Amino acid sequence: MGLTTATIAAELEAASKVGDPKADALVSDLIDNKEIDGVNALFRTIGTLKPGQDLSQLPPRLAEFLKESAAPPPDWSEADVKAAESFFGHHHGEVSMLQGTVGLIGTYLSPTGAFTLRSTGRLGGVEGPGRRLSQSSRLFLDMGNKNAMRDGTLAANVTKVRLVHASVRQLHKKSGEWDYAKWGEPVSQKYTTGAACVFSTQILQAMARLGVDVSKDDAHGFMCAWHYVNHYLGTPEKWLLPKNADQVEALWNQERDKEWKKTDDGVFMTKQAVDFYKKFYPPGVHDAFFAMVRHALSDKYADMAGLPKSVLGAAAEPLAAGHGLVSGVGGGLLGGSTKKATGVNPYKDILGIASKGYNEVQKFALTQGEDDQPQMHQELHDNR
Repeated sequence: MGLTTATIAAELEAASKVGDPKADALVSDLIDNKEIDGVNALFRTIGTLKPGQDLSQLPPRLAEFLKESAAPPPDWSEADVKAAESFFGHHHGEVSMLQGTVGLIGTYLSPTGAFTLRSTGRLGGVEGPGRRLSQSSRLFLDMGNKNAMRDGTLAANVTKVRLVHASVRQLHKKSGEWDYAKWGEPVSQKYTTGAACVFSTQILQAMARLGVDVSKDDAHGFMCAWHYVNHYLGTPEKWLLPKNADQVEALWNQERDKEWKKTDDGVFMTKQAVDFYKKFYPPGVHDAFFAMVRHALSDKYADMAGLPKSVLGAAAEPLAAGHGLVSGVGGGLLGGSTKKATGVNPYKDILGIASKGYNEVQKFALTQGEDDQPQMHQELHDNR
């Protein structure tokens, strides 16, 4: 029947106790057999696999898993692909940037999610959160790439994330430190479904707050894309997000305040992200960037995350387009557009410039030097 406002509370409670049995069994076996180095090398090739490619050189159990996991969602259609492609054709740059900022910060507002991310800090790599944020951005960018939902590249990328999630569950299980009675299963199906809500309907709400017009058809297309991603993350059909944007928004609006809380872990993760992005923008541009992120989240949730208030405004109010600091940002961040009448919301201008800079930085980070850091480990902690 799928998730509805009448059933979602009970379904999420059940989903909190479920991981991903097939992926978990595979990863557990690989860890137990001390095959971690080999798996890390293989992980770096998974993102390039395509349907029909020869998998005979892979370990048989991994090849079999990849074959089984390549099947599309049961109700997937050409109309769904076209709807998703239409959305990204109109909004690819801005939405990938919003998913990588507003969306990721939103996941830190889940106490379980924030704890899980912080306790597996080693997976962030030598430079802390940068690699993890870059890898997330890879997924968001890939969602809108040409033919990504046709040639298997997006499915392969999401399957890689699915296996990383399984490795996190195994690390917690083997650590003996996870409180199953309190937290349920690490990276449970509840967390996966909740994260899909954050990266889909929460982003559509952020776009509306920023004055970005998204047509009803395009909103539907974005939900189709996340239905697709949700499936390749290993979520059972009964817990997949509906493709209907209005339905998902109703589900999320009903459950969000039950799930989002301020925690030390969430504030810590947000600070790491803010400090990371500071490297990419001059001070004034950074201020405008996070003024926009605050407004996209709203003060209520930005404060929960510990997102600092910008010098451009004490609160997440729409900035006056004639605001002196905005017009002077970065030698004229908005390129003269701030000469509009005071009271006009300039966030659309900030969004366009910030998303261009963000995506260029992320593309550079993802294509230079390749990612040679481990993605699976034998133990938790050790934030190297």
